[in-house]
Amino acid sequence: MKQFWNWKNYQIAWQVEDKDKNSEIAIVLIHGFGACKDHWRFNQTNISSIAPCYALDLIGFGDSSQPNSQISYEKKTSQNFNYCFDNWSELVYDFCNEIVKKPVLLIGNSIGGVIALNTSKKLSQKCLGVILIDCAQRTMDDKRLAEQSVLMRFLRPVIKTFVRQRLLSSNIFKNAANPTFIAKILKVAYPSGNNVNEELINILFKPTQGKGASEAFRGFINLFDDYLAPDLLMQLDNPVHLIWGEKDPWEPVKEAQKWFETFECIKSLDIIPEAGHCPHDEMPEKVNPILTRIIQEAI
Repeated sequence: MKQFWNWKNYQIAWQVEDKDKNSEIAIVLIHGFGACKDHWRFNQTNISSIAPCYALDLIGFGDSSQPNSQISYEKKTSQNFNYCFDNWSELVYDFCNEIVKKPVLLIGNSIGGVIALNTSKKLSQKCLGVILIDCAQRTMDDKRLAEQSVLMRFLRPVIKTFVRQRLLSSNIFKNAANPTFIAKILKVAYPSGNNVNEELINILFKPTQGKGASEAFRGFINLFDDYLAPDLLMQLDNPVHLIWGEKDPWEPVKEAQKWFETFECIKSLDIIPEAGHCPHDEMPEKVNPILTRIIQEAI
C-alpha cells in the first residue's frame, strides 16, 4: 500500500512488503531515471519472503513531490530543488534512518545504482551491501569528456547552454512524455520484448503528467559533473554485487566486466542473456533467484 513521508517539506511516496516481520535487516529498492517504485512490480513481493522490502519514489519521480529544478548557476530558493546524486542519496539515507530503522541492503537500477553506492558510503556499517542492476555509467559527464569524439567535445559548451533553457528542456520532455514514445524506448531497453505491456507503459507514463514532471528531467540532463560509479566503488568496503543485462543498449556489459576485475568490493557479476537495461523487470524469473541468493548470503 502506498504511503507518504514528509522529507524537508516534500512528500515522498513509498511502499513496503513485509512478510517476515522478525527479520533483523531490510531491503531498499531504488529505481532508475524516469521510473518509480512500481518498476519493481515483479521483485518486491518475491524479496519480501526473506526480509521486509521497501521501495520509494525518488523526489521528482513517481508519486513524490516534483519541485522546480535548480541548476548550478541558479539561486537556491524554498521553491526549487537541486536534482543531484548527493541530494537523492541524502533522501535515501534519511529514509533508511527514519522509516526503515534497520541495517539495509540497497538494490539500485541505472542511476539508482549510483545513488545506492553513494548512500552506502553514508550509511557505512548500517549498510550490509549493494546490488547494482545495470548501473548508470554516465558517459556524458565532464570527467569522461576525453572518451568522447572530437565533435562531441567541440559541441559540449553549446549543448550545456541549450539544455539549461527551461523552455527547451520542457518541450523535449513533452514530446517524450507520451505512451507511443515510451513504447518505442521500451523496445530498445527491453530487447527481448518480455513484459513490455500496457501496465508497464502506464507505470512510466502516469508520473510524466504531473505539473512538475519535466523539472527532474531538466535537472538530470544538466548533471555534467557529478559522481561516477568507479569513483564510489574505489571508496567502498561494503560488498557490491553486479547484475547486468547482456544486451543493455546504454550501459555496456563490458564495463561491468571491467569493474568486476578492478574493484575488490565487487563480489559477483551475473550476466542475464538476451536482457537489456532493466533485467529485473524484463526477466524477473532469472533475476529474482540471483537476488534471493545474494540476500540470503548477506543475512
